[in-house]
Amino acid sequence: MEKLTNKEEEIMQILWKLENAFVKDVLAEIKTDKPHYNTLSTIIRNLEEKGYVSHNAYGKTHQYYPVVKKEDYRKRFMNNAIHNYFNNSYKNVVSFFAKEEKISVEELKEIIDLIEKKK
Repeated sequence: MEKLTNKEEEIMQILWKLENAFVKDVLAEIKTDKPHYNTLSTIIRNLEEKGYVSHNAYGKTHQYYPVVKKEDYRKRFMNNAIHNYFNNSYKNVVSFFAKEEKISVEELKEIIDLIEKKK
């Protein structure tokens, strides 16, 4: 899977939410920095070329839908981030969030409970 740009990720989030959408439907979901219709159409076609999206044709109009599941993309994204920024260590990830005060002691205890229940 080829890496997505920030704008492509934003469009994929919309397509995952809508499941099937015409370009105009995607455009209606964009709240800020709305691209021109033709620009958005090009971004979606690029997503199709990268293998993230496919379409059903209705005459000259295309209805697009994701072919990559959000969960699969999230897993790949997280694995790459952990590999590239945390030396492949989940401990380093958790430590980072603890140091940044993005995770509480209670949340860490919940994570430990989840891990222990899976054993």
